[in-house]
Amino acid sequence: MDFAPAYLIQRFFYRIIDFFHHWYVDGSRVIGHKFISTLEDMDQTFALKITFRYFFQPLYRDFSVIGRILGIIFRFWRIVLGGMVYFFITVLFLIFYLAWVATPIIILLYGLRTLL
Repeated sequence: MDFAPAYLIQRFFYRIIDFFHHWYVDGSRVIGHKFISTLEDMDQTFALKITFRYFFQPLYRDFSVIGRILGIIFRFWRIVLGGMVYFFITVLFLIFYLAWVATPIIILLYGLRTLL
């Protein structure tokens, strides 16, 4: 029965490595997927690519001077508002991701500090 302590030590280190792989690799993948999904869902509302494509087209096919001017003005503000919302969501996801990455390190440092 000499192999039991060696097996337990091996499984201990394996589980530690597996935890960090799960936390950083799998967690990063899930957060990245959620970020992309959120941007895709927001694109259903803001449709920035389509707004850029039809930027100089009149709004609602109103080819009068007012329709052309209002089309540019409304689309411009839609692009600005959409860009600000995209930027805000990106910053929120970045803050969450950085907190996610730092959590195990902070816990380890705090635990080491209390031991010393």
